[in-house]
Amino acid sequence: MNNSIALEVKNVCKTYLTKTGNVDALKNITLSIKQGEIFGLLGPNGAGKSTFINILAGVVVKTSGLVNVWGFDLDTNPRHVRASLGIVPQEINVDAYFSPKELLEIQAGLYGVEKDKRITSEILKLVNLEDKADAYSRSLSGGMKRRLLVAKALVHKPPILILDEPTAGVDVELRRKLLDSIKKLNDLGVTIIYTTHYLKEAQDICDRIAIINQGELIALNYTKELIKDNPDLEEVFLNLTKNG
Repeated sequence: MNNSIALEVKNVCKTYLTKTGNVDALKNITLSIKQGEIFGLLGPNGAGKSTFINILAGVVVKTSGLVNVWGFDLDTNPRHVRASLGIVPQEINVDAYFSPKELLEIQAGLYGVEKDKRITSEILKLVNLEDKADAYSRSLSGGMKRRLLVAKALVHKPPILILDEPTAGVDVELRRKLLDSIKKLNDLGVTIIYTTHYLKEAQDICDRIAIINQGELIALNYTKELIKDNPDLEEVFLNLTKNG
């Protein structure tokens, strides 16, 4: 990890207009993420995490504020921002009748990666799916499908990877393998933004953690600093969000 900034947001707000009035999904979020760190983004359901990620992905338009990703402004360089991000969604959605190798080749084509510059085999090895390269995706276990989603997000070599609940619904052994893959990616210099409801997992893997509740940033610190006067991260989380 170094001190260069991978992602920075300043005073980001998102307000949804509804028939019953305005709903503030994000309220003046300001934070920065360092290159090479694993950054945990935590919060209860409905706290605003998904809205934050969707703004970065270009799926949701922010109401106000500034977003800078890998040196590119979201408003003026949205294509460069998208190219700087690899996003792994929470939902498992892979085509059952294509192999992992075929799916990565298709994904690389969608990103405009030239055939001689594709690293399909390397990515499959990185996520421990090289022995399943030519298998139908429908034959993969849940954990393998999760790792395949990570692989798809890596085809254009993004410097930042966003993982939205990557271990949800995965058993202990498969979760360990997935976390090993994530640590391996981080060791290669990839910046990781990580959301999870498994607080022990976040405590073990994240360098720093931000907690969002009701659209507001209520905590941001190094993991060790957050928990130094508490038994664990769960205690901190519950204390901070109990009035939410």
